[in-house]
Formats: sequence, C-alpha cells, structure tokens
Amino acid sequence: MKDQRFDRSRFQDRVMIITGAAQGIGQRVAERAAAEGARLVLVDRADDIHEIVAGLSKQGCDVIAVQADLEKWEGAEQVMQATLEQFGRIDILINNVGGAINFKPFTEFTETQITAEINRSLMPSLWCCRAALPTMVAQGSGVIVNVSSAATRGIHRIPYSSAKGGINALTASLAFEYAEHGIRVVATAPGGTEAPPRRISRGTPTPSNETEKAWFQAHIDQTKQSCLMNRYGTLDEMVAPILFLASDEASYITGSVLPVAGGDLG
Repeated sequence: MKDQRFDRSRFQDRVMIITGAAQGIGQRVAERAAAEGARLVLVDRADDIHEIVAGLSKQGCDVIAVQADLEKWEGAEQVMQATLEQFGRIDILINNVGGAINFKPFTEFTETQITAEINRSLMPSLWCCRAALPTMVAQGSGVIVNVSSAATRGIHRIPYSSAKGGINALTASLAFEYAEHGIRVVATAPGGTEAPPRRISRGTPTPSNETEKAWFQAHIDQTKQSCLMNRYGTLDEMVAPILFLASDEASYITGSVLPVAGGDLG
C-alpha cells in the first residue's frame, strides 16, 4: 500500500466494484486500487470480505462490503443496488469471480459437475455485466474488466475452459454493442498464479488415488509447459494489467483480451 510506484490519483473518486475480493487476485486488485484513490465496493459470498474491507477502511479507503452469491441474478442485482445507494454511480466493474473446481479428463465429469463449473466461472460475470450496464448507459460511461484465463487452451478442466471461452465472447460482443454508449469492455487472461494458500476453498476434492493425483498434476505441468517463461506469475503481475485496462491509460482499448501468462496465448 505504501509503494511509491502507485499513482495515488489514477482512480481518484472512481467507484470500482471488485468481485471475488476476499482473497487472491481480487484482494490484491482491491489493495492497489485503494492505494490509487478508488472508492470501492468489494464483493464476495464469504464472510472474509468484511475483514478485507475493515483493513482498507482503517487505511482511509472509502469502501463497503457486499456479501452476495453472484451465481444468481439476485446477487448481482444486490451488488449494483448497494453500490448506487452508497456512491450513486458505477465507474468500473472488475469481474473476478471464477476458478476451476475439478481437474480430470472431460469424460470423467458428471452433469452436475459441468453445470457447477459454468455457474462458477461464467454466470457471475454475465449477471454482473447485465446488472451494471443500465447504470453505465445512463451515465454515458463505464469500464468493465473481465478476468478470463489462459486455460481456454488447457487440459483436465474442459468445462472451466468453456466458461472462460464464454468470458472472451462476452467481452468482445459487449464491447461491440456498448461502445456507442461510452463503455469499454476488456479482459485479461491470466495463466498460473502463485498465491498464498486459499482461505476459502473452491470445493476441489482431494485426490483419492494415484490416478486422480496424476490428473491433477497433469494440468499443472501443462500450464508451465505452455508458458514460455516456464513459471507461474505473481499476484502483482496479474493485477497490474487489470488496473491498466481499467484506467484512462487504456482509453482506446476495448473488446480485447490481454494474455497475462508468460507467453501462453490461451
């Protein structure tokens, strides 16, 4: 938060919604956006979001927490209503919710598991875009940054890959449709990311035998092999492109999905 590389006014008085903000990339986006002047609405379905908000508030950030389930339309609607009640506008929406649950060959996935992956990694962004756009259209301005994935070309998480492919299509189509309203829609496609141990589980089952362990390890090996730098990225390496795309520095960029995966284009 005290890093002098931060532009203290880059997001001055901008109202920014960040979903999945209780840990990982979402939390780090919130910390840096707070340091750069944003007014924040931090969203997660976990109780931990209140701890993150309390910490940023003590540092002087104008921030609120909204605990909501974004896999449902009602959750997205709740977020936008709370934002408008508190701040009166929506300048930036960072759609960060998502993450693979199961890691195994596609033919091993059940119907229920496939549905869960789509609900986790596509629907929150779809719902939040739908809920935020009317306000942005009325304002005549706004930025949406979707967090996709380099795993659109990956193994042992095909339903997740499909969901993130949907994020890419959502980004391109919304940018096309809403540019005339002064709204930019962009995305990043992160690769493997080094992060602290998760406080909130994705629900990934622990491998119960050697075959399942091999399936899980295979997706890790493939992620590194597809990366020209042969390593995972850091949280800061993932966050910087998200906030660049959200800022006025990227004012002539829309409809683009920026790979952030050490050379893996996804």
